[in-house]
Amino acid sequence: MSIDIFAGSNAAWLIPALSVLAFPITLFLGRFLPGKGSFIPIVAIAAGFILFWFVLSDFLSGGSVPLHVDIEWINIGFWEITWGFLVDRISVVMLGLITFVALLVQVYSLQYMKGDSRYGWYFSLHALFAGSMLLVVLADNLLFLYFAWELVGLGSYLLIGFWFDRRSAAEAAKKAFITTRIGDVGLLIGIIILFKATGTFHISSIIHVAQNGGISDSTIMWSSLLIFLGAMGKSGQFPLHVWLPDAMEGPTPVSALIHAATMVAAGVYLVARMMPLFALVPEMQLIVVITGLFTFIFAGFIALVMTDMKRILAYSTISHLGLMMLSIGTGAVGAALFHLVVHGISKALLFLGAGNVMHSTNDETDCWRLGGLKSKMPITAGIFLIGSLSLAGIAPLSGFFSKDEILNSVYQEMGLGFLIVTLAGGFISALYIARLFLITFTGTSRTDAAKNAHESPVLMLFPVVMLTIVAIFLGMVAIPMGEFKGFTSFVEQESKFHIIPWLLVVSLSITILGVVVGWLYYGKSRLSHKSMALRLGFMYKGALKGFWIDAIYQFVIDRIVLESGRLIATFDRIVINDTGIDGSAKSVLLSALKVRLIQTGKIYNYGTAMAFGVFLAVIVWWVF
Repeated sequence: MSIDIFAGSNAAWLIPALSVLAFPITLFLGRFLPGKGSFIPIVAIAAGFILFWFVLSDFLSGGSVPLHVDIEWINIGFWEITWGFLVDRISVVMLGLITFVALLVQVYSLQYMKGDSRYGWYFSLHALFAGSMLLVVLADNLLFLYFAWELVGLGSYLLIGFWFDRRSAAEAAKKAFITTRIGDVGLLIGIIILFKATGTFHISSIIHVAQNGGISDSTIMWSSLLIFLGAMGKSGQFPLHVWLPDAMEGPTPVSALIHAATMVAAGVYLVARMMPLFALVPEMQLIVVITGLFTFIFAGFIALVMTDMKRILAYSTISHLGLMMLSIGTGAVGAALFHLVVHGISKALLFLGAGNVMHSTNDETDCWRLGGLKSKMPITAGIFLIGSLSLAGIAPLSGFFSKDEILNSVYQEMGLGFLIVTLAGGFISALYIARLFLITFTGTSRTDAAKNAHESPVLMLFPVVMLTIVAIFLGMVAIPMGEFKGFTSFVEQESKFHIIPWLLVVSLSITILGVVVGWLYYGKSRLSHKSMALRLGFMYKGALKGFWIDAIYQFVIDRIVLESGRLIATFDRIVINDTGIDGSAKSVLLSALKVRLIQTGKIYNYGTAMAFGVFLAVIVWWVF
């Protein structure tokens, strides 16, 4: 039976293909086109967003049955490698999120990046990045996924270091690339282990073999751990989180794209996709839970003391990615993906709101050098407030619904202890986002930059307003309506929307408490945040320094890696090269110089030597 690859869900491959194709067109022809070809990536991603709705409609009308399409690439005997795509519940959700956010970010960038000398290059990179991320979520096999995964890494490197003439941006790009490579090496080794065990790269086939006992528990454990290492790198999980705050050196729309719905979501997506494999080893699920929960608290606490708007949002991203990992580890993949979508919308909104502030204050990002912006930028202030409340989890905004689903899962699967720690993380989230909003938008202007602030142009406000509308109403998809059983049920058929009344009340109360405490400290100043910082002492200083994780890495590199490298280089030069290789060559040369002294060419010399040899042989025979 032939398959029409241009109809319905079969056309899903066109969504990334359009953006990937837009990259070389914009790169090579953009200079000859109006706006340096910036409209090409926008048209490509807009077409992808439209195609998403056709794919979703066809997917739902087909009973939500996964569609799997393979194209043969290499065939050697019984060994076959294919490029293929998979349209299922998880990939459909990711397609919608990525195309929607990427489209709005690119529209926003038209005004934000206006006048930049590398305007066309910027949009071509957006096309490459969006296309690569879309390939990741559609890939049906680990080899294809890894290929797209590395393209995402390349795109992020180029976008973070877009202003490479600034040393800080160049260093941030290198740091992101190297740190994520650590995880990527683990991912590659994990993929190879699974291929060796199963003989295939197909994700569904690997999971099927594992579930039927075809892979040993130790192999599953090690491969899952290495795959999770790759996810930790991309999604900024402790201790591979250090690249993400520094990545703020890139243009703010890049931060909205990378740190909301695309690159950082790749790790969460990968763990969600491979969770049936992880679930076969309970120890692996526990590792995911502990890593996610620790990252949630750790990054949230650091966000409490940061003063740079974008860095606060960056640590917030790390924290909430940890919350998603925690949810996946408990088995609630639907709740995790729901929070991924909700967080992606809210965080894109907040980053673009921060971009509005920077645009009107000469790129000022220190929130303590702003203040009073709600009167200067009322629309941006209102938008930022809605995004902040959604991120905090205030009802009835979308963040409330996704967080409640995760808390339900944590309580039911991990018990009261894990729930209490998670609720503490929720309190911290509400506190740091309230702190950011109150310092930046309320009170009085603290600098001339804040006094002269103004509202952003319509082209920058429109995308943020669209994100705000979605952030307000997106939570409604959690509630069952008619045949639609709710978002989590869409992702996981066996999952059902449910409410634990006492937990809902406790969660909402703690969130509101976090906002109120923030207001007391940073709104009305009834409490002194400086006194609190002094009381925290070591913890406060540690948070300011990121708990010295970067310093530890630098020490390891300088004192262990580089010193070991010098020692090995010295050993290689003196022992291996000078003695082992050059020494053996010199010994042959010296031997030749000695031996040539007895090569006279005179027969009587050779006769004498032979007679002497026979004489010695007779003596030896006689004695022994």
